[in-house]
This record gives sequence, C-alpha cells and structure tokens, in this order.
Amino acid sequence: MGISVAMAQAEVPLKEASVLNRPVYLLSNDKLEVAIIKQGGAMLRVLIQGDAGGLSPFGNPEMVPSVPANRKLQGSMVGHFVAVDGFGSPSQQERAAGIAMHGEAYLAPWKLVSSEKQGTTATTKFTVDLPLSQETFTRQFRMVDGEHVVYVNSELQSNVAFDRTANWGEHPFLYPPFLEPEKTVVDMSGTRAKTRTGGQRLPLEQGKEFTWPMITGTDGKQYDMRIQPAGANWNGHTTTLMDPSKPVAWVTILNTDKNYMLGYVFKPQEYPWVQNYMAYNTNGWSGRGIEFATQPFDLPHREMVELGKMFDTSVYRWLPAKGKIASSFLMFWVKSPEGMTHVDDVRLENGKLTIEDRTTNKTITLTASLPL
Repeated sequence: MGISVAMAQAEVPLKEASVLNRPVYLLSNDKLEVAIIKQGGAMLRVLIQGDAGGLSPFGNPEMVPSVPANRKLQGSMVGHFVAVDGFGSPSQQERAAGIAMHGEAYLAPWKLVSSEKQGTTATTKFTVDLPLSQETFTRQFRMVDGEHVVYVNSELQSNVAFDRTANWGEHPFLYPPFLEPEKTVVDMSGTRAKTRTGGQRLPLEQGKEFTWPMITGTDGKQYDMRIQPAGANWNGHTTTLMDPSKPVAWVTILNTDKNYMLGYVFKPQEYPWVQNYMAYNTNGWSGRGIEFATQPFDLPHREMVELGKMFDTSVYRWLPAKGKIASSFLMFWVKSPEGMTHVDDVRLENGKLTIEDRTTNKTITLTASLPL
C-alpha cells in the first residue's frame, strides 16, 4: 500500500531558544543547526552538530572576552540577514517616509507559516510584510539529512499595480573568532572589480577598477582583498562582478588556521555582484560583510536607476506589477582539510558540491541533493 503525500509529511516541532539574547527558532538536521531570529529572520548562528569547538562564522562574542561590550553584535544587522526591498542607506526622501537602512525585512517580525518533513527533507517557511514598500517577502529553508547544506528559496511579491525596480542583497556578516587577520581567506567566481567612491577610510584609490583580488594602494603597496592584513585599522568597500559564463556563482570564506569553511552558491543572473565590506579594527573585533546582491554597492533605488549598468551588467531587478521575483542560494558550513589554503573552483553537479584548492590538491566533496 502506498503512502499518500499528506501522510508522508509530518510536522517538525521547531525548537525555540535564545541565542546572544535574541529569541530564535532552531532548524537542524544531523549535520548542522541554524538559529533563525524571530525578529528579522537573520541566520544568527550556524553550528556543526557534535563540533566541540562550537564555532559559528557569524561570530562568537563569548569567545573574545577582551572585546568591548559596545562592539559585540549590536543592533539588527547581525548574522546573515536579507536587505530587501532596499540595500544600504535610503534616500533623504525615503528616510523621511520611514524607510530604514537595508529595507524593512530584517527589522520586522517574521511569521512562521509551516514546518514539515517529507522523507529526509525538512522545510520551514516564513513570511514577512513590508508595509512601507507595499511588498511581501517569503523565505523557505530546507535541510536534508546527511548534508552540510542549507537551501534558501525566496520570493518578493509586489502589492502595487505598476512595475518597479527592486534592490535585494544577501548580507552575511562575519566576525571573530572565525574572522582572523591573515588567516581568513575570501575567494569567489569573479575577476572584474571596483572600489567604492566616498565614505571610506582605507589606503586604496576610491572608484578604482581592478582585477580581484589584487590592487595597488595609494601607498604603492600591493593589497590582497582576500585577507585582512595584520594591524589593519580601516574600513572599505569593493564590488566584484560574478562570471556570467559559469553555470553557478560562488563565494567561499576559509579560516586556514581553524580549518572551517563557509560557502555560498547562487545564480549569477539573480545575484550578479559580490560586495566586500571591510571594517577592520585592532581591538580584536573586526567585521566583514560578504554580500551577494542585485547591485554593486549598497545605495538607494534612485542612484541605482541613474547608474543603470556597471561593467555592462544591470544594477537592479524589475519587480512587475502585482507580480513576484524569486531568488535561491545554498549555504554550506563544514570543516576543511588541514593544509587547504584557498579555493580555485566550486562546482554543483549531479547532486554533489566540489570545492577545489588545486595548489595543494585539497578537495571538499559534499552531497547537495536538491536543485538550486
């Protein structure tokens, strides 16, 4: 006798907890546990099940006791949050109308719609209203037993009767002790890059095009944007265009000393840009945003429309009248092989993720059974 779909689906009782003094839902399988903040929907923490180190890429302030309290994951821009509809500072008029930096979604309460399991796949769905933007955002998390992967599918619904542009950024924010000077290395599937113009405090020419990851500073020195230099005390912002010829875009962040890797895989037509935001301090609590987005920098809608394109690539998406646009990505968090120094390529093929360091012949192979 066959089992009906309704019978095969079982409610998954989510655990509720407090992480870093924030109420969260805990989503998990046998490999990973992810904490989702109820107010704003950010992935505040991700842990490897059974890992005695208890390290999260999004920061463990309890492991850095020397850090001043006013530097420890303050506010709502923590973990991996979504900036939609709006990425970065609003315009003067938008701010006066009540729009906050990075839009409404990461500040608003998220409604748990459903949480169920079918076979080996657990699915949890949330929705959040964006009243000022007159939009509705829906996000679905999926985790499969035996996999170090979190699959994230999202939709942005317009509630108005005219076409409009949309700004959408995924905003992972990395902190110590995963983030370490000279030890945490960022690689990605892009080459053509540019520094931001204005609002920076760094030894780089502003608005300068370069080839990721190397750039010559205003002091004549070569800077590798993949790593935080020892003793750096500056902030800056670069963007890199993802290679549109590749079937998927990817970005990885590897701690070569602690041997952990965080990675993302997504479609270059949905997120053409990876922004590299660096807030380097000498007090032991630097921060770094590795933000894949519809736009090259976190700027208001008006400025993106006026810019139109960069590197012959659009800097916004169209959201049709009373219609939807969708995006998806997968995130993986895994222990990396001893001696792995960087990533040359990430491939998603035939239900497998392959992450390669060709210099050291180190490879990570992960099961990724669901489509992107």
